Amino acid sequence: MTMNFFNPVTTQTWTNGRHHVRCVKIIQETWDVRTFCFMAEQPVMFFFKPGQFVTLELEIDGQPIMRSYTISSSPSVPYSFSITVKQVPGGQVSNWLHANLKVGDELVVHGPVGNFNSIDFPAEKVLFLSGGVGITPLMSMTRWFFDTNANVDVEFIHSARAPRDVIYHRELVHMFSRIPEFKLHIVCEKKDDIGEAWAGYRGYLTQPMLELMAPDFLEREIFCCGPTPYMNAIKAILRANNYDMDHYHEESFGATPMDVQEDVLELAEQAEVEAEQAEPEELINIEFAQSNKSVRIQPGETVHAAAAKLGLHIPKACGMGICGTCRVELKSGEVEMEHNGGITEEDIEEGYILSCCSRPKGNLVVDF
Repeated sequence: MTMNFFNPVTTQTWTNGRHHVRCVKIIQETWDVRTFCFMAEQPVMFFFKPGQFVTLELEIDGQPIMRSYTISSSPSVPYSFSITVKQVPGGQVSNWLHANLKVGDELVVHGPVGNFNSIDFPAEKVLFLSGGVGITPLMSMTRWFFDTNANVDVEFIHSARAPRDVIYHRELVHMFSRIPEFKLHIVCEKKDDIGEAWAGYRGYLTQPMLELMAPDFLEREIFCCGPTPYMNAIKAILRANNYDMDHYHEESFGATPMDVQEDVLELAEQAEVEAEQAEPEELINIEFAQSNKSVRIQPGETVHAAAAKLGLHIPKACGMGICGTCRVELKSGEVEMEHNGGITEEDIEEGYILSCCSRPKGNLVVDF
Protein backbone atom coordinates (compact mmCIF):
# COMPACT_ATOMS: atom_id res chain seq x y z
CA MET A 1 0.00 0.00 0.00
CA THR A 2 1.46 3.37 -1.02
CA MET A 3 0.98 6.73 0.63
CA ASN A 4 -1.16 7.74 -2.36
CA PHE A 5 -3.87 5.56 -0.86
CA PHE A 6 -4.36 8.13 1.88
CA ASN A 7 -4.44 11.15 -0.43
CA PRO A 8 -7.34 13.23 0.90
CA VAL A 9 -8.22 14.25 -2.66
CA THR A 10 -8.98 10.66 -3.66
CA THR A 11 -10.35 9.39 -0.34
CA GLN A 12 -14.13 9.54 -0.12
CA THR A 13 -16.45 9.07 2.85
CA TRP A 14 -19.09 6.35 2.80
CA THR A 15 -22.68 7.54 2.73
CA ASN A 16 -25.96 5.65 2.56
CA GLY A 17 -26.48 4.48 -1.00
CA ARG A 18 -25.43 1.84 -3.53
CA HIS A 19 -21.73 0.93 -3.50
CA HIS A 20 -19.48 -1.52 -5.35
CA VAL A 21 -17.06 -3.33 -3.02
CA ARG A 22 -14.56 -6.17 -3.29
CA CYS A 23 -14.03 -9.06 -0.87
CA VAL A 24 -10.46 -8.82 0.44
CA LYS A 25 -10.41 -11.39 3.25
CA ILE A 26 -12.43 -14.34 4.60
CA ILE A 27 -12.04 -15.46 8.22
CA GLN A 28 -13.34 -18.78 9.53
CA GLU A 29 -14.70 -17.74 12.93
CA THR A 30 -16.25 -21.09 13.93
CA TRP A 31 -17.09 -24.29 12.10
CA ASP A 32 -20.19 -22.71 10.51
CA VAL A 33 -19.51 -18.96 10.73
CA ARG A 34 -17.34 -16.84 8.45
CA THR A 35 -16.43 -13.17 8.37
CA PHE A 36 -16.24 -11.51 4.96
CA CYS A 37 -14.15 -8.33 4.74
CA PHE A 38 -14.70 -5.74 2.02
CA MET A 39 -12.98 -2.68 0.59
CA ALA A 40 -13.72 -0.31 -2.27
CA GLU A 41 -11.57 -0.19 -5.43
CA GLN A 42 -11.07 3.53 -4.86
CA PRO A 43 -10.23 4.41 -1.24
CA VAL A 44 -13.36 4.97 0.82
CA MET A 45 -13.54 5.63 4.54
CA PHE A 46 -16.36 3.43 5.80
CA PHE A 47 -17.73 5.56 8.63
CA PHE A 48 -20.91 4.22 10.24
CA LYS A 49 -22.51 3.95 13.66
CA PRO A 50 -21.48 0.73 15.45
CA GLY A 51 -24.48 -1.60 15.26
CA GLN A 52 -25.72 -0.50 11.83
CA PHE A 53 -26.13 -2.84 8.86
CA VAL A 54 -25.79 -3.10 5.09
CA THR A 55 -27.89 -4.90 2.50
CA LEU A 56 -26.15 -7.11 -0.05
CA GLU A 57 -27.38 -7.04 -3.63
CA LEU A 58 -26.76 -10.51 -5.07
CA GLU A 59 -27.75 -12.69 -7.99
CA ILE A 60 -28.37 -16.32 -7.08
CA ASP A 61 -29.51 -18.84 -9.70
CA GLY A 62 -30.29 -15.98 -12.02
CA GLN A 63 -32.58 -14.25 -9.52
CA PRO A 64 -31.88 -10.89 -7.80
CA ILE A 65 -31.69 -11.36 -4.03
CA MET A 66 -31.34 -8.78 -1.26
CA ARG A 67 -30.22 -9.69 2.26
CA SER A 68 -29.29 -7.47 5.21
CA TYR A 69 -26.32 -8.18 7.49
CA THR A 70 -24.96 -6.26 10.45
CA ILE A 71 -21.51 -4.74 10.11
CA SER A 72 -19.39 -6.63 12.62
CA SER A 73 -16.26 -4.50 12.29
CA SER A 74 -15.72 -1.12 13.92
CA PRO A 75 -15.58 2.28 12.19
CA SER A 76 -12.28 2.72 14.03
CA VAL A 77 -10.86 0.60 11.17
CA PRO A 78 -12.18 2.93 8.48
CA TYR A 79 -10.89 1.66 5.12
CA SER A 80 -12.79 -1.63 5.21
CA PHE A 81 -15.87 -3.18 6.74
CA SER A 82 -16.89 -6.74 7.57
CA ILE A 83 -20.00 -8.85 7.91
CA THR A 84 -20.15 -12.15 9.81
CA VAL A 85 -22.46 -14.82 8.39
CA LYS A 86 -23.63 -18.07 9.94
CA GLN A 87 -24.29 -20.89 7.49
CA VAL A 88 -27.93 -21.79 8.11
CA PRO A 89 -29.28 -25.17 6.90
CA GLY A 90 -31.50 -24.37 3.94
CA GLY A 91 -30.51 -20.71 4.04
CA GLN A 92 -30.33 -19.54 0.43
CA VAL A 93 -28.04 -16.55 0.89
CA SER A 94 -25.85 -17.78 3.76
CA ASN A 95 -25.11 -21.05 1.97
CA TRP A 96 -24.36 -19.23 -1.26
CA LEU A 97 -21.96 -16.84 0.47
CA HIS A 98 -20.11 -19.68 2.22
CA ALA A 99 -19.89 -21.78 -0.94
CA ASN A 100 -19.27 -19.14 -3.60
CA LEU A 101 -17.94 -15.81 -2.33
CA LYS A 102 -14.14 -15.70 -2.75
CA VAL A 103 -11.42 -13.17 -2.12
CA GLY A 104 -11.36 -10.82 -5.10
CA ASP A 105 -15.06 -11.13 -5.88
CA GLU A 106 -17.04 -7.91 -6.30
CA LEU A 107 -20.60 -7.20 -5.23
CA VAL A 108 -22.96 -4.33 -4.49
CA VAL A 109 -24.01 -3.20 -1.01
CA HIS A 110 -26.60 -0.67 0.14
CA GLY A 111 -26.24 1.27 3.35
CA PRO A 112 -25.18 1.83 6.05
CA VAL A 113 -28.46 2.29 7.96
CA GLY A 114 -30.08 1.30 11.24
CA ASN A 115 -31.34 2.84 14.47
CA PHE A 116 -29.78 0.08 16.58
CA ASN A 117 -26.42 1.59 17.45
CA SER A 118 -24.33 2.77 20.38
CA ILE A 119 -23.87 6.35 19.14
CA ASP A 120 -27.49 7.48 19.33
CA PHE A 121 -27.95 6.06 22.85
CA PRO A 122 -24.84 7.03 24.83
CA ALA A 123 -24.49 5.72 28.36
CA GLU A 124 -21.80 5.29 30.99
CA LYS A 125 -22.98 1.76 31.84
CA VAL A 126 -24.21 -0.67 29.19
CA LEU A 127 -25.30 -4.29 29.12
CA PHE A 128 -24.83 -6.25 25.90
CA LEU A 129 -26.99 -9.37 25.54
CA SER A 130 -26.51 -11.59 22.50
CA GLY A 131 -27.50 -15.03 21.33
CA GLY A 132 -25.70 -16.89 18.54
CA VAL A 133 -24.80 -14.81 15.50
CA GLY A 134 -26.73 -11.94 17.11
CA ILE A 135 -23.37 -11.07 18.61
CA THR A 136 -22.30 -9.21 15.45
CA PRO A 137 -23.69 -5.69 16.12
CA LEU A 138 -22.59 -5.87 19.75
CA MET A 139 -19.11 -6.90 18.63
CA SER A 140 -18.96 -3.80 16.44
CA MET A 141 -19.93 -1.67 19.45
CA THR A 142 -17.41 -3.42 21.71
CA ARG A 143 -14.59 -3.01 19.21
CA TRP A 144 -15.47 0.67 18.92
CA PHE A 145 -15.41 1.18 22.70
CA PHE A 146 -12.12 -0.73 22.95
CA ASP A 147 -10.36 1.04 20.09
CA THR A 148 -11.46 4.52 21.16
CA ASN A 149 -10.67 4.01 24.87
CA ALA A 150 -14.25 4.95 25.66
CA ASN A 151 -15.08 5.60 29.30
CA VAL A 152 -17.87 3.00 29.34
CA ASP A 153 -18.62 0.24 31.84
CA VAL A 154 -19.51 -2.80 29.69
CA GLU A 155 -21.14 -6.04 30.83
CA PHE A 156 -21.24 -8.46 27.88
CA ILE A 157 -23.33 -11.64 28.19
CA HIS A 158 -23.27 -13.98 25.21
CA SER A 159 -25.26 -17.20 24.83
CA ALA A 160 -24.14 -19.97 22.48
CA ARG A 161 -25.12 -23.58 21.85
CA ALA A 162 -21.69 -24.96 22.83
CA PRO A 163 -18.09 -23.78 23.38
CA ARG A 164 -17.18 -24.35 19.74
CA ASP A 165 -20.03 -22.02 18.69
CA VAL A 166 -18.76 -18.95 20.56
CA ILE A 167 -18.01 -16.46 17.79
CA TYR A 168 -14.97 -14.16 18.32
CA HIS A 169 -14.14 -16.02 21.54
CA ARG A 170 -10.40 -15.35 21.60
CA GLU A 171 -10.78 -11.71 20.59
CA LEU A 172 -13.41 -11.14 23.26
CA VAL A 173 -11.19 -12.70 25.93
CA HIS A 174 -8.28 -10.52 24.77
CA MET A 175 -10.24 -7.25 24.90
CA PHE A 176 -11.95 -7.97 28.20
CA SER A 177 -8.66 -9.05 29.83
CA ARG A 178 -7.15 -5.61 29.23
CA ILE A 179 -9.85 -3.27 30.52
CA PRO A 180 -11.18 -3.70 34.09
CA GLU A 181 -14.46 -1.95 33.19
CA PHE A 182 -15.19 -4.59 30.53
CA LYS A 183 -16.64 -7.84 31.91
CA LEU A 184 -17.39 -10.89 29.77
CA HIS A 185 -19.80 -13.73 30.56
CA ILE A 186 -20.52 -16.68 28.27
CA VAL A 187 -23.41 -19.10 28.62
CA CYS A 188 -23.34 -22.42 26.75
CA GLU A 189 -26.52 -24.38 26.28
CA LYS A 190 -24.71 -27.73 26.12
CA LYS A 191 -21.24 -29.28 25.98
CA ASP A 192 -21.73 -33.02 25.61
CA ASP A 193 -21.20 -33.12 21.83
CA ILE A 194 -17.99 -31.08 21.85
CA GLY A 195 -15.47 -33.27 23.59
CA GLU A 196 -14.06 -30.36 25.60
CA ALA A 197 -14.45 -29.13 29.15
CA TRP A 198 -16.61 -26.13 29.95
CA ALA A 199 -16.55 -24.63 33.42
CA GLY A 200 -18.73 -21.62 32.68
CA TYR A 201 -22.48 -21.02 32.82
CA ARG A 202 -24.63 -23.69 31.21
CA GLY A 203 -28.22 -23.81 30.02
CA TYR A 204 -30.37 -20.84 29.04
CA LEU A 205 -29.95 -17.34 30.39
CA THR A 206 -32.26 -16.88 33.40
CA GLN A 207 -32.89 -14.07 35.85
CA PRO A 208 -30.77 -15.69 38.60
CA MET A 209 -27.87 -15.96 36.11
CA LEU A 210 -28.40 -12.37 35.02
CA GLU A 211 -28.35 -11.18 38.63
CA LEU A 212 -25.10 -13.05 39.27
CA MET A 213 -23.37 -11.66 36.20
CA ALA A 214 -24.75 -8.11 36.23
CA PRO A 215 -26.39 -7.34 39.59
CA ASP A 216 -27.05 -3.76 38.46
CA PHE A 217 -28.67 -4.71 35.13
CA LEU A 218 -31.68 -2.51 35.87
CA GLU A 219 -29.38 0.53 35.92
CA ARG A 220 -27.80 -0.13 32.52
CA GLU A 221 -28.58 0.81 28.93
CA ILE A 222 -29.34 -2.54 27.32
CA PHE A 223 -28.58 -3.62 23.75
CA CYS A 224 -29.94 -7.02 22.76
CA CYS A 225 -29.68 -9.09 19.59
CA GLY A 226 -30.40 -12.74 18.92
CA PRO A 227 -33.14 -15.18 17.91
CA THR A 228 -36.67 -13.94 18.56
CA PRO A 229 -37.34 -16.41 21.44
CA TYR A 230 -34.11 -15.25 23.10
CA MET A 231 -35.06 -11.57 22.87
CA ASN A 232 -38.60 -12.29 24.05
CA ALA A 233 -37.21 -14.09 27.12
CA ILE A 234 -34.95 -11.13 27.89
CA LYS A 235 -37.82 -8.66 27.59
CA ALA A 236 -39.98 -10.83 29.87
CA ILE A 237 -37.30 -10.72 32.58
CA LEU A 238 -36.90 -6.96 32.25
CA ARG A 239 -40.62 -6.21 32.34
CA ALA A 240 -41.11 -8.49 35.34
CA ASN A 241 -38.57 -6.30 37.16
CA ASN A 242 -40.16 -3.00 36.03
CA TYR A 243 -37.18 -2.08 33.87
CA ASP A 244 -37.62 1.19 31.97
CA MET A 245 -37.94 -0.20 28.42
CA ASP A 246 -37.03 3.19 26.96
CA HIS A 247 -33.45 2.11 27.73
CA TYR A 248 -33.83 -1.26 25.97
CA HIS A 249 -32.75 -1.56 22.33
CA GLU A 250 -32.87 -4.57 20.05
CA GLU A 251 -32.07 -5.43 16.47
CA SER A 252 -34.24 -7.79 14.50
CA PHE A 253 -34.55 -8.01 10.76
CA GLY A 254 -34.76 -10.69 8.12
CA ALA A 255 -37.65 -12.25 6.26
CA THR A 256 -40.96 -10.44 6.51
CA PRO A 257 -42.93 -11.94 9.43
CA MET A 258 -45.92 -14.07 8.43
CA ASP A 259 -48.42 -11.83 10.20
CA VAL A 260 -47.09 -8.83 8.30
CA GLN A 261 -47.33 -10.77 5.03
CA GLU A 262 -50.94 -11.63 5.80
CA ASP A 263 -51.70 -7.99 6.60
CA VAL A 264 -50.13 -6.94 3.30
CA LEU A 265 -52.23 -9.44 1.35
CA GLU A 266 -55.40 -8.29 3.09
CA LEU A 267 -54.58 -4.64 2.43
CA ALA A 268 -53.85 -5.44 -1.21
CA GLU A 269 -57.27 -7.05 -1.60
CA GLN A 270 -58.89 -4.03 0.03
CA ALA A 271 -56.94 -1.73 -2.27
CA GLU A 272 -58.23 -3.52 -5.36
CA VAL A 273 -61.81 -3.06 -4.22
CA GLU A 274 -61.24 0.59 -3.30
CA ALA A 275 -59.52 1.24 -6.63
CA GLU A 276 -62.61 0.12 -8.49
CA GLN A 277 -64.71 2.47 -6.37
CA ALA A 278 -62.34 5.46 -6.44
CA GLU A 279 -63.41 8.60 -8.26
CA PRO A 280 -60.96 9.83 -10.97
CA GLU A 281 -60.39 13.13 -9.14
CA GLU A 282 -59.23 11.21 -6.05
CA LEU A 283 -56.36 9.47 -7.87
CA ILE A 284 -52.78 10.68 -7.38
CA ASN A 285 -50.32 11.07 -10.25
CA ILE A 286 -46.83 9.62 -9.73
CA GLU A 287 -44.17 10.50 -12.30
CA PHE A 288 -40.84 8.67 -12.53
CA ALA A 289 -38.51 11.22 -14.11
CA GLN A 290 -35.63 9.01 -15.30
CA SER A 291 -37.95 6.42 -16.81
CA ASN A 292 -40.25 9.05 -18.33
CA LYS A 293 -43.29 7.10 -17.10
CA SER A 294 -46.22 8.02 -14.90
CA VAL A 295 -49.16 6.29 -13.26
CA ARG A 296 -52.25 7.30 -11.30
CA ILE A 297 -52.78 5.50 -8.01
CA GLN A 298 -55.33 5.63 -5.23
CA PRO A 299 -54.59 7.37 -1.91
CA GLY A 300 -52.77 5.06 0.50
CA GLU A 301 -50.72 3.15 -2.07
CA THR A 302 -46.94 3.28 -1.79
CA VAL A 303 -44.46 4.76 -4.22
CA HIS A 304 -42.99 1.28 -4.65
CA ALA A 305 -46.40 -0.11 -5.64
CA ALA A 306 -46.77 2.69 -8.17
CA ALA A 307 -43.44 1.79 -9.74
CA ALA A 308 -44.38 -1.88 -9.90
CA LYS A 309 -47.55 -1.02 -11.87
CA LEU A 310 -45.29 0.48 -14.54
CA GLY A 311 -42.94 -2.50 -14.56
CA LEU A 312 -40.21 -0.46 -12.84
CA HIS A 313 -38.08 -2.47 -10.42
CA ILE A 314 -36.97 -0.42 -7.42
CA PRO A 315 -34.70 -2.79 -5.41
CA LYS A 316 -36.34 -3.90 -2.17
CA ALA A 317 -35.34 -6.38 0.54
CA CYS A 318 -37.52 -6.07 3.64
CA GLY A 319 -40.62 -4.15 2.57
CA MET A 320 -40.89 -2.63 6.06
CA GLY A 321 -38.59 0.39 5.92
CA ILE A 322 -35.76 -1.43 7.70
CA CYS A 323 -33.08 -2.23 5.12
CA GLY A 324 -32.96 1.06 3.19
CA THR A 325 -32.57 -0.72 -0.15
CA CYS A 326 -35.56 0.99 -1.82
CA ARG A 327 -34.29 4.54 -1.25
CA VAL A 328 -35.11 7.00 -4.05
CA GLU A 329 -34.94 10.77 -4.41
CA LEU A 330 -38.14 12.79 -4.32
CA LYS A 331 -37.98 15.64 -6.85
CA SER A 332 -41.30 17.24 -5.91
CA GLY A 333 -44.30 16.56 -3.73
CA GLU A 334 -44.72 15.21 -0.20
CA VAL A 335 -45.13 11.74 1.27
CA GLU A 336 -46.06 10.19 4.58
CA MET A 337 -43.20 7.80 5.42
CA GLU A 338 -43.41 5.25 8.25
CA HIS A 339 -39.97 3.66 8.28
CA ASN A 340 -38.16 1.47 10.81
CA GLY A 341 -34.65 2.92 10.76
CA GLY A 342 -33.80 2.26 7.12
CA ILE A 343 -33.08 5.91 6.34
CA THR A 344 -31.17 8.65 8.14
CA GLU A 345 -32.40 12.12 9.05
CA GLU A 346 -29.68 13.51 6.77
CA ASP A 347 -31.05 11.53 3.82
CA ILE A 348 -34.57 12.76 4.54
CA GLU A 349 -33.37 16.37 4.66
CA GLU A 350 -31.69 15.86 1.27
CA GLY A 351 -34.99 14.70 -0.23
CA TYR A 352 -34.70 10.92 -0.13
CA ILE A 353 -37.53 8.55 0.78
CA LEU A 354 -37.98 4.80 1.19
CA SER A 355 -40.41 3.85 -1.57
CA CYS A 356 -41.74 0.75 0.22
CA CYS A 357 -43.21 2.72 3.12
CA SER A 358 -43.89 6.14 1.55
CA ARG A 359 -47.46 7.08 0.69
CA PRO A 360 -48.02 10.22 -1.42
CA LYS A 361 -49.91 13.15 0.03
CA GLY A 362 -50.44 14.43 -3.49
CA ASN A 363 -48.88 14.30 -6.95
CA LEU A 364 -45.20 13.30 -6.94
CA VAL A 365 -42.15 13.36 -9.17
CA VAL A 366 -39.62 10.66 -8.27
CA ASP A 367 -36.05 10.47 -9.59
CA PHE A 368 -36.09 6.89 -10.87
